[in-house]
Amino acid sequence: MNDFADVLEEAELQAGGMRAVDVDGVRVLVSRSEDGGVCAIANRCTHVGGPLDEGERDGNVVTCPWHGSRFDLCSGEVLHGPAREPQRRFEARLREGRVEVRVS
Repeated sequence: MNDFADVLEEAELQAGGMRAVDVDGVRVLVSRSEDGGVCAIANRCTHVGGPLDEGERDGNVVTCPWHGSRFDLCSGEVLHGPAREPQRRFEARLREGRVEVRVS
């Protein structure tokens, strides 16, 4: 069974881009890493739920627009608070020109 969900065309996710998608009711932030890979983390900040897709991106780091917490886009690691908990990380891959994400 393939439990990856097709979320968007690869061309819709340019280098340095981020896109919020819904996967089985989970809001996911998909991004293209600096090395060309695809990464996926939860889109709602672990601090108080700010929408990370509305934040600023610098390299492989996203800053929450609400309180400035910074997270690694590929690992979900907290790089600067006030958040203390990392973002949930999801598997992401490119397959036949499509971006796919697994949330389970």
